[in-house]
Amino acid sequence: MESTSLSLCCARYRFPPNNHHSYRQFHAYLPRNFPWSAKIQCTSHYVLKNCKARETKRDSRDRRKLFEGYNSSTGTSESLFREGEHEGGFGLLGISSIMWLGDLKSALGQRLNLQGFAYGIRVLAKDREMALPHVRVPDVSYVDWAELKNRGFEGVVFDKDNTITAPYSLTLWPPLESSLKHCKSVFGRNLAVFSNSAGLHEYDPDGVKASAVEDAIGINVIRHRAKKPSGGTDEIERHFGCESSRLIMVGDRLLTDIVYGNRNGFFTILTEPLSLAQEPLIVRQARLFEMAILNHWSKKGLRASHHKLVSDPHKCVKDPSVW
Repeated sequence: MESTSLSLCCARYRFPPNNHHSYRQFHAYLPRNFPWSAKIQCTSHYVLKNCKARETKRDSRDRRKLFEGYNSSTGTSESLFREGEHEGGFGLLGISSIMWLGDLKSALGQRLNLQGFAYGIRVLAKDREMALPHVRVPDVSYVDWAELKNRGFEGVVFDKDNTITAPYSLTLWPPLESSLKHCKSVFGRNLAVFSNSAGLHEYDPDGVKASAVEDAIGINVIRHRAKKPSGGTDEIERHFGCESSRLIMVGDRLLTDIVYGNRNGFFTILTEPLSLAQEPLIVRQARLFEMAILNHWSKKGLRASHHKLVSDPHKCVKDPSVW
């Protein structure tokens, strides 16, 4: 069943489909006292046998009950119903609030990283070295953990999605089990996951995802409030008990993991994504852009800023030919 939608200028508001109600009940009109000059239209004329510019009082009451029921189920306050709803339609403020504060935030929140976009602009403009990793490998199995430990590093911070798990998965990517086991044998309990999904208060406020990852992988997930690449290192340094300059940041995203790591003094390792099949289109497009600028800068001879514990990053890779 297709839902009826309301078009206002360039914006489009789609009402939730409900098989128990007719299309007519979803038909909405601009209130008489609406203050702006805007064109509004019904996009489902072909299913509305009697599309009128005004509805009967009974139709309006039925529609009000329908949306009040939906509104209460989403926890939206009664105040969203404005003065015009009795005369010609459900208040536009209610429609947009439900859309943006509910389903849209849940669907796009983890895919659209505005902080990452802002830092990306800054990196492109003047801080290019912030987006350049110290080491670049196909996956974490190519990293020489023992060598990094000998250099003086005290712990490893992993991104989760497409670094050690499939996108939005809560379990370890099977081919990486032996490498992660070796990493644990070298650094002991000084490993952690720092993710923009599991452990981030905005999307995992009760820590359910974080706990699931900890149970499945056996690595602590650091709870935090700021998305990478923004935010500081307080939670991480408190967890490890050392400065971030003695830690390794491993991730698959240039403008989130690597930028966050470099701006906070980590030794940064970029991995290739484990799986693109389950990754959202917008993330894949962002990744293509990131790889394009990384390859371009590398060809021009740009390198990551020097890290005080590593003079030759190539020695930290088991097979330097993969770099």
